[in-house]
Amino acid sequence: MTQAQAQASSPLSAASARRPRGKVAVGLLACLLGTVGAHWWYLGRRHAWLVTALALASGFCAYSFYPVWYDNPAFFLLFIPMIDGFIESAVFSLMPDEKFDRLYNAGLGRPTKTGWGPVLVAILACLVGATVSMFAIAMVVVYTWVAMGWLDGYVF
Repeated sequence: MTQAQAQASSPLSAASARRPRGKVAVGLLACLLGTVGAHWWYLGRRHAWLVTALALASGFCAYSFYPVWYDNPAFFLLFIPMIDGFIESAVFSLMPDEKFDRLYNAGLGRPTKTGWGPVLVAILACLVGATVSMFAIAMVVVYTWVAMGWLDGYVF
């Protein structure tokens, strides 16, 4: 075996062959698909499957066991990882490049140079996240008031 073949098959060369993870990609995945934990899969976190399993189980229960899916308490559980995705989108997007590279691009040797892309993703995450969070709170309040009978007699 030649020295070039030995280097190509070593674990260090496999790590250096991996493409660096980008802050914009992490931010967009967290913002758009944070409900199912897509950004956790992208970053290689150990327990990403738990978020995905919770989201799939909640979605299945919401669509299967109630006549109207958005009135199901299981649907409200989807808001937890969704709002977490918006928060993590802003956090990852605004994280300093050195810290992001140290945590998620270790051993690649080339620092990430980002510009306005992560800032725009963070702004998008804050705008959409605030809107979705207010919608989620309103839905939970209306659901609770209807369940308690506080809105009986009111016409919407």
